[in-house]
Amino acid sequence: MGLLSGMMGHASEVSVEKLAKEFQPILLEDERIERAYKLIRDMLVFTNKRLILVNKQGLTGSKADYQSIPYSSIKTFSMESAGIGDLDAELKIWLTGEDTPTIKQDFRKGDNINQAYRVLSKYVLK
Repeated sequence: MGLLSGMMGHASEVSVEKLAKEFQPILLEDERIERAYKLIRDMLVFTNKRLILVNKQGLTGSKADYQSIPYSSIKTFSMESAGIGDLDAELKIWLTGEDTPTIKQDFRKGDNINQAYRVLSKYVLK
């Protein structure tokens, strides 16, 4: 499901423990990664403080752009699927001042979009 899902445009969940060392230099002292999802080389990383979008660039992916989105900047978010038997689901996130979703990410069934939705709910709906 990992590589094939990535090629198909679907996010796959990544182990938080695997990311701890990579993200340690940019996380605050009291910040922790809650969930992370990878799409080929790019990632959505949900912490207890913000959403971090990682855009790996170049042929080797050694250059990366880390975009931090404070949860307070998220105006609306939605989760869409065709139901229990649906193989795919989509997470959409609107930022303050935007009329269309700024972030759209497909998830495959089993990658648990519900966990990402719960993290957003926990921190956006404070």
